[in-house]
Amino acid sequence: MSEQSRRPRRPAKPYRRPQKDPVRILAFEALRAVDERDAYANLVLPPLLRRAREKEGPEKFDARDAALATELVYGTLRRQGTYDAVIAACVDRPLREVDPPVLDVISLGAHQLLGTRIPTHAAVSASVELARVVLGDGRAKFVNAVLRKVAQHDLDGWLEQVAPPYDEDPEDHLAVVHSHPRWVVSALWDSLGGGRAGIEDLLEADNERPEVTLVARPGRSTTDELLREDAAVPGRWSPYAVRLTEGGEPGAVEAVRDGRAGVQDEGSQLVALALASAPLEGPDEKWLDGCAGPGGKAALLGALAAERGAFLLASEKQPHRAGLVAKALAGNPGPYQVIAADGTRPPWRPGTFDRVLMDVPCTGLGALRRRPEARWRRRPEDLENFAPLQRALLRGALDAVRVGGVVGYATCSPHLAETRAVVEDVLKQHPGAELLDARPLLPGVPALGEGPDVQLWPHLHGTDAMYLALIRRTG
Repeated sequence: MSEQSRRPRRPAKPYRRPQKDPVRILAFEALRAVDERDAYANLVLPPLLRRAREKEGPEKFDARDAALATELVYGTLRRQGTYDAVIAACVDRPLREVDPPVLDVISLGAHQLLGTRIPTHAAVSASVELARVVLGDGRAKFVNAVLRKVAQHDLDGWLEQVAPPYDEDPEDHLAVVHSHPRWVVSALWDSLGGGRAGIEDLLEADNERPEVTLVARPGRSTTDELLREDAAVPGRWSPYAVRLTEGGEPGAVEAVRDGRAGVQDEGSQLVALALASAPLEGPDEKWLDGCAGPGGKAALLGALAAERGAFLLASEKQPHRAGLVAKALAGNPGPYQVIAADGTRPPWRPGTFDRVLMDVPCTGLGALRRRPEARWRRRPEDLENFAPLQRALLRGALDAVRVGGVVGYATCSPHLAETRAVVEDVLKQHPGAELLDARPLLPGVPALGEGPDVQLWPHLHGTDAMYLALIRRTG
């Protein structure tokens, strides 16, 4: 065959090494840790970001890189339910048959396409490049095909297709639109006891990134000191709260590094303040934090107790969490002690304490803004597992407090099975106790309901959904 009869050959495409994108690789690593190790993003992400900032060369992070990585991780986790519904409409197999690392890359891409202002071409190409680096060329082609389908509509367009009509199934509609499991939507709606506007406002608030809130521990720091930080403004309700309105790095705040201040949601501050302000009959010398880990409320209670010359015992069942409590209380000016003990089988004598806080283990449905992955991990049966422990701890708290003293039962969940149901059941078995009206002890805080207990809400108060019941022992 002559040279002239050959078909001209196309020049071979030069091999192109996949380009590393440190921001998206870090986001992918964080998502894998959340999935593989049941880790929490708020614990995984900070050390990853710190190491990225400490690197030298082109992979060293600046503030914009850190902000983008944070948005990619938290945005993808918050909207996981919505993105799963969209991705399911774009693949030819059940999502459970898609390898989890592949699904993580696709979800990161879906968030960039549907939840950010990143241009479509950039979102798809960056995600495909990430797939090449962490998954290989073959899987990158699959990622590319799926994301090109996702890019055909914006978020509203997809929701019209994948969310059931509200009139047919309101809970399922809200679950897909606002990315919460259906059972969580139902439970929150019951707890609110209101109409559609309230539940939609709450679900939207759960999907917003919360501000960083600091607490100035009394006698050790002041809000004036914290307000000298960039973009710092006073808290809404707590006299010790300062909000960092532009995110900010708490570790860069000197008072936080020294332990004189801490990071603490304003709802948690209000719980501690209300217990410390509750009227007593008799002395006010001995306080107990019966479930003290990881130590935020204990540190505030310790500082408040120190101002009155009162002693604080901070008890935590898990030894490693007791270590965190000790670290949080280190430097407290007043007398205190940290022990590892079980609040249902305590080493202290009955009737020892004047004030007792029992912030019990729970589903954490009140902190979904901060731990968005928790909504996908929890199951309705978790309520049954927590119920006996919550009741036992409240009974233990009532045994620990003296007659005339006050117990604060608190939980970071608004689920009625973890709040009023627990308090009502225990009080039926403990006639020598009465509920106090907690609302006057949260001065200035609006929309506290009919009482006597208090339920805070992200959409109404800008706090986690903390619950508090104050109980005085009468006999």
